[in-house]
Amino acid sequence: MSEKLEIFKKKLLYRASYRGTKEMDILLTSFVKNHIDKFDSNLLIELEKFLEFEDETILNFYNFDIKEQNIDKNMISQIFKKYKV
Repeated sequence: MSEKLEIFKKKLLYRASYRGTKEMDILLTSFVKNHIDKFDSNLLIELEKFLEFEDETILNFYNFDIKEQNIDKNMISQIFKKYKV
């Protein structure tokens, strides 16, 4: 794999790991570690966009199916919604 791709993946994992709340750190880190090597470059870009959503938006979507800020339009959100720790 290219060095740029590996650096990009490390940045995504870092972004998932340091969210601000311990619950989201655990949930998103686990999700990203589980899926990052399975994603193609398009899904990695979608993951980057997904990680830009606020913790509250992601958590509300995950737990209560509340669709704020078009989170449901992101391809990763549907994969994430089905993910269980």
